[in-house]
Amino acid sequence: MDKKVTVVGAGNVGATAAQRLAEKELCDVILVDIIEGVPQGKSLDLTEAAPIEKHDAHLTGTNDYEASAGSDIVIITAGIPRKPGMSRDDLISTNAGIMKNVTRAVSQKSPDAVLIIVSNPLDAMCHVAYEASGFPKNRVMGMAGVLDSARFRAFISMELNVSVENTHAFVLGGHGDTMVPLPRYSTVAGIPITELMPQDRIDALVDRTANGGAEIVSLLKTGSAYYAPASAAVEMAESILKDKKKILPCAAYLEGEYGLKGLFIGVPVKLGATGIEEIIEISLTKDEKAALQKSADAVAELKDVLAGIDY
Repeated sequence: MDKKVTVVGAGNVGATAAQRLAEKELCDVILVDIIEGVPQGKSLDLTEAAPIEKHDAHLTGTNDYEASAGSDIVIITAGIPRKPGMSRDDLISTNAGIMKNVTRAVSQKSPDAVLIIVSNPLDAMCHVAYEASGFPKNRVMGMAGVLDSARFRAFISMELNVSVENTHAFVLGGHGDTMVPLPRYSTVAGIPITELMPQDRIDALVDRTANGGAEIVSLLKTGSAYYAPASAAVEMAESILKDKKKILPCAAYLEGEYGLKGLFIGVPVKLGATGIEEIIEISLTKDEKAALQKSADAVAELKDVLAGIDY
């Protein structure tokens, strides 16, 4: 195929993203992981499913970056999950080191690629990738808002018993509990949800969305979400590969937009062939501005932690 996407990290999120990319026949896929045999085995397994799934995407598993050369997009899922007793600073330090090494390796092999960051803590990892790659800001972005808004849409659909395809949801800010949902911009068939359900139910859905990842962790016990995160990363990749110019909420580097500077924050952007083609600015109420500032403060705090560690 004429497009190539590298997925770094062959865990649940990375392997599922590879599957979705291949089965949508969007591109050839290079799956990279440091554990010998894992990316090779998963790629072979997916290749053996291809005759049944009816696609001709080529999948390659590898432990180095040679095969990734010339990728159009690199999706980075590599990193470790937070373990019991581990401080946030420890997690940031470890994952920042991984992100720096991965980003340097992929950016050397694919100097024109768009980077989609999935690793946590997301907003901080975007900063690491941005600095390590030296890429322009339009080619480094984080996957968060697409996932948060998909969760919000799913809960709206369940609440109102309507098709998920009729739902649109809008979220700004950081990923998870600092996200800023905008119910007045969230609709069902063009009707704001504020017209369709009482405020207490909207509040309940917003709260469930903010804690969506934690809810799945508490159910799975030994892991975290991966189907929806993989789908979210692939929706972003598809808009770039096909130059669809979809408007999606992504972590983008702001230089004055929304009154914020020098931070990766979730905002609506237009995604096309060159990555982020435009940051969409919408008017916010006083409360929404305050919530976005609170989210930005949390990201700035993570950035300060990064500045104080050697990774």
